Amino acid sequence: MKVLIRNEHPKIKVDTGKIKHQIGRFLSSMDCNDYEISILFIGDQEIRDLNQRFRGIDRSTDVLSFPQLFEGQPETLETLILGDVAISLETALAQTKKHGLSLEEELTLLLIHGILHLLGYDHEISDHEEERMRKKTRELFTMIYPGKKLADTCGF
Repeated sequence: MKVLIRNEHPKIKVDTGKIKHQIGRFLSSMDCNDYEISILFIGDQEIRDLNQRFRGIDRSTDVLSFPQLFEGQPETLETLILGDVAISLETALAQTKKHGLSLEEELTLLLIHGILHLLGYDHEISDHEEERMRKKTRELFTMIYPGKKLADTCGF
């Protein structure tokens, strides 16, 4: 498993070592040890630009996922590229109070959400899929933070 992390935000620092460890636990628990994933931490303007460019939505958001694993991808590759996750550190920081989480916990939540999208989960398809993704999100969050329950204000 290869985890590439880049923090392009000039003021908000993140513990990349801890994040790599958490991502490793998520992927291992989902039997995805042979995958490569890239994480990009940016600000609101940069994520707004990405959201506009790739989704046609002209506003900032907390997390965007860009899957690279396609059906029919050759299985002969040593490491399969799962995809990229971009997170706005400014939005994540603003959401911590609403969700009752520390910045570290909020980033973990957003990473789980983004990685599940890379693995094919999609809460926008149907109510059933939304519930399936919500359940898996909470399961993975509890794996990292045993005993910590996500507040109802958290839509994930």
